[in-house]
Amino acid sequence: MTRPNGLARAAVRFRPASFAGTFVALMMSALIVTACGILLETGVRASVPPVRYADAPVVAAADPYAYVVTGSGEDRQEEAVPLPDTARVDAGLAARAAEAPGVAAAVPDFTFPVRAADAGTGSGSGGAGSGVRELLVAERAFTAHGWGSHVFTGSALTTGSAPRTGEVVLDAGTARTAKAAVGDTVALDTAAGPRDFRVAGVAEAGPAEGARSAGAAQALVWFSDAEAAALAGHPGRADAVAVLAKPGVGADALAVSVEQALAGSGAKVRTGDDRGAVEDPGLGYAKETLFGLGGSFGGIATIVAVFTAAGTVALSVSQRAREFALLRAVGATPRQIRRAVASEALLVAPLAGSVGCLPGVGLAHWWFGQLQDRGAIPEAVRVHVSWVPLLVAVAVGLLTALGAGWAAGRRPARIKPGQALSEASMERLRPGPIRTVLGIGALVGGAFLTGVSANATGDDAAGSALGVVMCFMLAVALLGPLVARLCAGLFGLPLRGAGPAGELAAANSRTNARRLASAITPIVLAMAFASTLVFMHTSESHIADEQVRAGITADHVVTDPSGLPVDAAARAPGVDAAVGLLNTQVLVPVGSGEFSSLQGAAAQGVTGTGAELAKVQDLDVREGSLDRLGEGRVAIDRTLANSADVGVGDRLPLHLPDGTETSPEVVAVYGRGLGLAAVTLDRASLAGHVSSGFDSVLLVRGGSATSLTALGEVTDASGFATERSLDAKLGAWSNNTMAGVLGGFAAIAAVNTLVMTVLDRRRELGTLRLVGSTRRQVLGMLRWESLLVSTVGVVLGSAIAAATLVPMMRGTTGASPYVPPLLYGSFVAAPGGLALLAVTLPARAALRRWS
Repeated sequence: MTRPNGLARAAVRFRPASFAGTFVALMMSALIVTACGILLETGVRASVPPVRYADAPVVAAADPYAYVVTGSGEDRQEEAVPLPDTARVDAGLAARAAEAPGVAAAVPDFTFPVRAADAGTGSGSGGAGSGVRELLVAERAFTAHGWGSHVFTGSALTTGSAPRTGEVVLDAGTARTAKAAVGDTVALDTAAGPRDFRVAGVAEAGPAEGARSAGAAQALVWFSDAEAAALAGHPGRADAVAVLAKPGVGADALAVSVEQALAGSGAKVRTGDDRGAVEDPGLGYAKETLFGLGGSFGGIATIVAVFTAAGTVALSVSQRAREFALLRAVGATPRQIRRAVASEALLVAPLAGSVGCLPGVGLAHWWFGQLQDRGAIPEAVRVHVSWVPLLVAVAVGLLTALGAGWAAGRRPARIKPGQALSEASMERLRPGPIRTVLGIGALVGGAFLTGVSANATGDDAAGSALGVVMCFMLAVALLGPLVARLCAGLFGLPLRGAGPAGELAAANSRTNARRLASAITPIVLAMAFASTLVFMHTSESHIADEQVRAGITADHVVTDPSGLPVDAAARAPGVDAAVGLLNTQVLVPVGSGEFSSLQGAAAQGVTGTGAELAKVQDLDVREGSLDRLGEGRVAIDRTLANSADVGVGDRLPLHLPDGTETSPEVVAVYGRGLGLAAVTLDRASLAGHVSSGFDSVLLVRGGSATSLTALGEVTDASGFATERSLDAKLGAWSNNTMAGVLGGFAAIAAVNTLVMTVLDRRRELGTLRLVGSTRRQVLGMLRWESLLVSTVGVVLGSAIAAATLVPMMRGTTGASPYVPPLLYGSFVAAPGGLALLAVTLPARAALRRWS
């Protein structure tokens, strides 16, 4: 008797098509798992080496996260959410830190934007008789710091002296461009308003200030430390405190000393690469993005990959049912059959996994690079590739192959030899009892979650949507043969009128439901996930676009990449109404108990009263009134109100952009928060809690576009809506990429399965030719079968996507999903075209010997 490993080698040698299909499925599975695992590990290990603070061994800064605590005791969990903006510390902590043993100097650090103003707009004390020079730089934007930072950045004066109150130091490049010298006066827009400043000196930026943006050097200015915090818009607060050591004092000892000196202040002491996270707050969001891709999406992608690969392995094993039956008839024991199947998995899975890891590494690098190019990840972060995700990918493939092979080979291995031969000649009509029970349970679970999602709102509706699609997909995978037989009977009815080829296709589909299910399941996977991801974004974008166009009633919308001056509304000549908006984000607690979390919400700070805002922006107020909008009072979108369970008159706890906690009163609930802003509050409540105190948008009624061009780019509501949709391109790209990865994988799996099926049917196709069927009739039969497979897959996948999207979008936006007809048409056409190619090409090759 041939040993099991010999049987496995013989099977691979004499049935190469079947094992090639298994190899491709396991390779693609390893590719997906590897890419997502690398992104997840990169998110865990992501760090930014310090640049600005490279020569400051210790940095004291505020915690850049807000926290949500759920449960208690052993069940206590703490979720950290990155703050939308820089958290700041008391600038006075520098004096406390300076008194700690081993400290040579402690400097409060300030970083904030300023703008070059038109000459004559300032109101400060300029140098007499010097005139006011205009500073010409790209986008009129400067990065400003306190002059004290020069001790750790290496910036040094070339002429003049350090700045005092009312003075500024220019970087050498700007001074040369503007032909400004010491003693001249320059006009600058700051968060504190327009001012004229005397040029106290000119400096060469040090190595730590030599960061480059898009290949161009930053334009820099320095103010006195005493004045910098006020000009930044948050008096008395510093971004961080940089601490320098005395000679001979190490970083660890210095950190302990400073930590003791600042105990109870709330500041956290940072050393090593943790200093880089202080100067680049975007690291927190980058980690969250990578966690989402590698963890959440990676988990879904892994499940899909495992299901698809398992189906392919099971198909490969089931195609050899007759061989196993013959082996049982000639004396092979059940244990030998199981060992043969396991040996086949051990021969194919590790090699397929190893081959799949290499393109998986490439996919991870490409994906990561695209995110960096789109600004979602800091440039200094690097991809981290270790053996862990590669080993996991190979192990997942091996376990999938072993599990699927064991499940598929269990019955032919245990039944009696005579019964095995009879069963091998016909297909079982139903799956096993365990698989049936699990499938029905998944179907019931999906239906239950659909009902929950339909009655939920906000994040609750979105959260249950993932459960809906996963349950229904699990049901399709488990009940595949039953679903395929039912659909073959239903969709096969029209085929009976399509001539002999159509009748043959309908009959084959009914009697070979398992084979049909193996091809349908990947198409359903591709259609369901791709449709859910893509049409979720198209729906949100469509609704947001409609809300923007309907909500902006201003005649003109003024924007500028560097921000608009804080008094832009006052500078708008001859207008009926002008309202500046400062756009940012806040964090709002939503949910309750174990399901509580912090949700990021777009916020707009309004320059002026609620009545003035109503002249240029229609928020579609449903409850309350904007007239009371002001200090300590906010208006919020109805979806956010439902998620946070608050209404007019209630207090809304929230975290301002820098983490400051407040609980303003809700005075109005409106309906256009998705397109405009979910939270509307007065500008003064936001201005001291953001890095840039400049307005983002100026809404103007009346006046002329020409007169407003001096302030920035002027457009109307339609043009502004278009610009906002371009700003959402990162979200669209992410969703489309995830849909492409999953859909592409499932599409390849479907093609792979169909090719395996056709090649396994060579004997059947030859028999049809021998009994008189023409080559055209045989190919026609296969084409009709491919059409049936793609139609069933598209219909089931679309139904699952609809069951997911309809309640989710109604809960989050109050509207139905928006599905672009042409885009959906391409989704429908793609499976049909792929199925046709996957069936026709191998069939033509198989029929050549019968021509």
